[in-house]
Amino acid sequence: MHPPPIEGNPAQPVIRRLNALRRLSDDGIAALERAIREGMQHVGPGEDLISEGDAVHGVRILLSGWLCRYKTLEDGRRQIVNFILPGETCDAYTYLLPVMDHSIASLTPVAYAEVKRAQFEELVAHDSSVAEAFWCETLVNNAIQREWAINLGRRLALERVAHLLCEIYERLRPVGLIDGNSCAFPVTQMDLADATGLSVVHLNRTLQDLRSSGLILLRERTLTITDLDVLKSTALFSPNYLHLYRA
Repeated sequence: MHPPPIEGNPAQPVIRRLNALRRLSDDGIAALERAIREGMQHVGPGEDLISEGDAVHGVRILLSGWLCRYKTLEDGRRQIVNFILPGETCDAYTYLLPVMDHSIASLTPVAYAEVKRAQFEELVAHDSSVAEAFWCETLVNNAIQREWAINLGRRLALERVAHLLCEIYERLRPVGLIDGNSCAFPVTQMDLADATGLSVVHLNRTLQDLRSSGLILLRERTLTITDLDVLKSTALFSPNYLHLYRA
């Protein structure tokens, strides 16, 4: 599966994402666009952008395609701890730490921008709206991790999977990647099992329950949510922790 084409301005998903968190100034948008154009990179599916233990020298910002954050136990078992979607950063401010404490891999072909530390620090130092937007995104990522901890620790399998589907749908909405009640979903059942802490068999059974209840359709790597309100109710889902809609 190819990533969504980047037509016109490759920074558009990033601008939409950050604008949903904090209104960017015109000067901040222009500087961000320049940094993204200068740092554009591409990788194929199944590649590590960075591995646990690596030093970080800048900020990676996803423009198209899907990534995942993951950790692996010594015996090879993998836990996906988050997905990274278009418009989101991989590791804003992580360069302040000595090394990465997790790995980031591509699930699809992806386009991303790699902004070097000095350029990123100049960008946020000269425009407070950009600095605040990136800090807001960092705080939202922390909120997402708390919600994933609740998912793994307290929600039942059906609630857990339904909650993840609702979250992905809501995270794609502000960057314009929702088509009616459908969105791209280039995630294998193994990936989804690793993200929800379920066996593949249990995950498959749970997806079948959601399908048979008439809540979702999964076909050709596309997720269609046929009744979002009921799916949210099933998942005990509230989008408040995503902080995507300013008053």
